[in-house]
Amino acid sequence: MKTRILVIAVLLFSSLVHASDSLKVDSLKPRLIAASPSKNVRNVNGILFKYFDEEDHFKPKKVNGLGMGFNFVGIFLPPLMLVNLKLPGSYDYVIVPREKMNTINGLQLSIINMEPTVTNGLEISISSNIDTYAVINGMSVSPFFNVHHEMKGVSVAPLANIGKKCRGIQIGLYNKCDDFRGIQIGGWNEKASFDQLEF
Repeated sequence: MKTRILVIAVLLFSSLVHASDSLKVDSLKPRLIAASPSKNVRNVNGILFKYFDEEDHFKPKKVNGLGMGFNFVGIFLPPLMLVNLKLPGSYDYVIVPREKMNTINGLQLSIINMEPTVTNGLEISISSNIDTYAVINGMSVSPFFNVHHEMKGVSVAPLANIGKKCRGIQIGLYNKCDDFRGIQIGGWNEKASFDQLEF
């Protein structure tokens, strides 16, 4: 009798271990369509619909295709920033390791992106990355502000383009980058490095 109970307990335990392993493997399988926040989605080869992952429970995702953000807070931030006359970037960025950031290879369309994200491709949003650690390798377009920690490529925003490390072109009324190499086209340009042109 004791042997049977022991055998049954071992079988149940091994099946539970196998089930948890299959859940981990399933979360790594690429999905065609996925939503965020989600504890089970890590890879998407298609479309990711995202709202906003809480920072404490943030699970980075890799998207090959289209990332669509629907955080409606982004509608209110640009007007509030204009009323307060406080330019984005007047705060310290929180450095996030690359392995803990979303990666979007392709196109990111969003109202606002408030998740730590590396975008390799094209980023279009109402008020691009604000109050987050963001990296763009490609082109970022916004009707208000573009705020990136790192930018390689082209950043276009009528009001302001702000970054910590920039390589490429910034086009906007106000352009600022602490470590800049490239071209700034705008009414007021600030930079701290050499090897740049200003128009």
